[in-house]
Amino acid sequence: MQMKRHIKVVEPEIEDGPVEYKRQINGTATRLRSLGTQMGFRLDEGSGICTYQVGVEDDGAHSLLDYVAIAESCKILEFLAHSLNAIVIERTLIQDEISKVETTNDDNDIDDDNTVSILGDSQGVVQEWPEGLDSNEMKQRRGSGVLTRAQIRIQRIETHQLEKQAIVKEHAVSRVDTLDGTEDDCGKRRTNGNNNNNNNSTTNPSNKPPAAALPGKKASTSLSSRKQHRGDIGDTLSHRNVRIAVMGNVDAGKSTLIGTLTTSSLDDGRGKTRTFIMKHRHEIETGRTSTATNHLMGFTQRGEPVVGRDSVRSKIKGIDEIAKESYRVVTLMDLAGHEKFLKTTIHGVASGFADYALILVNSRQTATHMTMHHLNLCCSFKIPLIVVFTKIDGCPEHALETSKEAVTKMLLAPEISKQPYEVKSIEDVGLAVDKLSMDSTTVPMFQISCVTGHGIDLLQKLFFSLPKRRRHSQKKKRSFEFLVEEIYDVPNVGAVVSGFVNAGELSVGPNSVVHLGPNDDGSFVETVAKSAHIARINTTHVTAGQSATLALPLLSKEMRLQLRPGMVVLQNSPSSTMEFDAEICVLKGEKTTIREPHQAFVHILNIRQSAVARDIQLVHHHPPAIASDAEESMEQPGIMDTSDEDSDKENVVLQPGSRAKVRFEFTQRPEYVRPGMRLLFRDGRVRGVGLVTSVPQV
Repeated sequence: MQMKRHIKVVEPEIEDGPVEYKRQINGTATRLRSLGTQMGFRLDEGSGICTYQVGVEDDGAHSLLDYVAIAESCKILEFLAHSLNAIVIERTLIQDEISKVETTNDDNDIDDDNTVSILGDSQGVVQEWPEGLDSNEMKQRRGSGVLTRAQIRIQRIETHQLEKQAIVKEHAVSRVDTLDGTEDDCGKRRTNGNNNNNNNSTTNPSNKPPAAALPGKKASTSLSSRKQHRGDIGDTLSHRNVRIAVMGNVDAGKSTLIGTLTTSSLDDGRGKTRTFIMKHRHEIETGRTSTATNHLMGFTQRGEPVVGRDSVRSKIKGIDEIAKESYRVVTLMDLAGHEKFLKTTIHGVASGFADYALILVNSRQTATHMTMHHLNLCCSFKIPLIVVFTKIDGCPEHALETSKEAVTKMLLAPEISKQPYEVKSIEDVGLAVDKLSMDSTTVPMFQISCVTGHGIDLLQKLFFSLPKRRRHSQKKKRSFEFLVEEIYDVPNVGAVVSGFVNAGELSVGPNSVVHLGPNDDGSFVETVAKSAHIARINTTHVTAGQSATLALPLLSKEMRLQLRPGMVVLQNSPSSTMEFDAEICVLKGEKTTIREPHQAFVHILNIRQSAVARDIQLVHHHPPAIASDAEESMEQPGIMDTSDEDSDKENVVLQPGSRAKVRFEFTQRPEYVRPGMRLLFRDGRVRGVGLVTSVPQV
């Protein structure tokens, strides 16, 4: 008899939303990858919970499949959910809705009273069957002749907050015996009584349902009976996210180290792991990074690194998967090491909000002038330093000692004034963390090899133990401020801006009105932040301390063409300026003289623009110290004492170590600047740092 799939059992499937219909699922590798992407979308649509209707067509009709096909499909779904850090919270098998007869257009053969819960929870099996069924009837239901469909509810769970759970491997409910004594469908041992093929012997001799089962009713294991404490990914990516700038001379192995740490795989000695993280083709071909990129490394609550390679799909995990699996994350900022890309590195440090800086030194070569530039740059922003000697596999002992002596000499120099501390054991890691927490004068030094893995475990322990220095959680009550770093034009979405939430909070949606700018004329455009992503995860709320992307679909084509890095997204009272006052300190160690009018390239967080220094006034006393918060100091914007000023302003000359109050004027366009923002100015090399003290009122 031919079975036609036209008997409607549920409403037709909706393209969006947390519900997915599947007729049957096979387990090929290609299909598994596609299903994983689809399940991730459904979980995102349902805020971490989705429902699968197995054995149902897209139009809601019954697929007319038997128990065996449905059970195998559910098994694949559960394994797939487990690989995506999700668990099945409710499993329901539905039978006896229709009879296996030649069907017509009669769509009313549905009897919900014959719905039976199977599979139990992820800890074991719950057998719940209507009363009056003997073992033979139960066997028949599990046979190939009973038309079946299933409903599976899946919830995304943070791995670090779950105990290891046994994966349910099969999907039968009956505790009926089989002819052999093998494991049953859920991994539980089935007995066959004696060896005389007693088919009626079961683990429930009375053949009655458990006391919890209600005959003739739908029985299921719900989430409330075993509530899971799901972690907040937003907190992981803000409060438990330590940002580390990775710097060093060219060929020091920065990208290779990041690739080794994030993918949990060793290098082959020829740069294999760096190809996993490089962005452009010319970077892969030359082995030299030319852009600043961010990469996530995750840790569980017990401090174990999250494996960066998916064992199920045999590919490198995305940052969304790393974020979902991690209790604590480290953002590794890969910065350029070549001297011709120094301005890119300077911008990365100025706008990267780094908690710590990792200075890499090739142990086979002595430290160069670029190492000294990187040390000076980090010290200018009061960023604690960590030195790593790379490529120690096969490195001659005398070469390593020479490199260590050169770096030690640089650290002890007056302009750096740091004390090196060698880390060789787990105990040394604890002492190094304590020293970094108390003051930033101590510099831990590690020796590692990405080929043999030597020292990698100590570096991972340090990353997990490092405290977060920036206090963005204290800036949540301020007005929303989003710093734009990159611009995208996404088909069917519109303008998308990527950047960093420097202050405040924002709930996106159709009523989330924001101001984007400034434009070339200094004006701001009112638009709507319709949606947002953090670490490629859809979210409705972004908060201070997170790297995020915002979709601004209502911008016109003309406005989209004017978008540029350096803009801001604000909620309240936006304004721009061409001038600002700042208190600066000229760095020591550089042969620099500054006098009016001095033109330099100014970095103010994400702003990069040429500016002219006017109205220079010398001050004497204390230099402008970058706050311990490291990105700005709102409490005391005027840090230096300006009581002693040079009376002859026309002859003011700033030399290394000089401190002054200067008015800067942008040369191209107005920018969003407010008191308390940090700044750095350069003319090829870094010349000085400071803080914005005031903005003239227009």
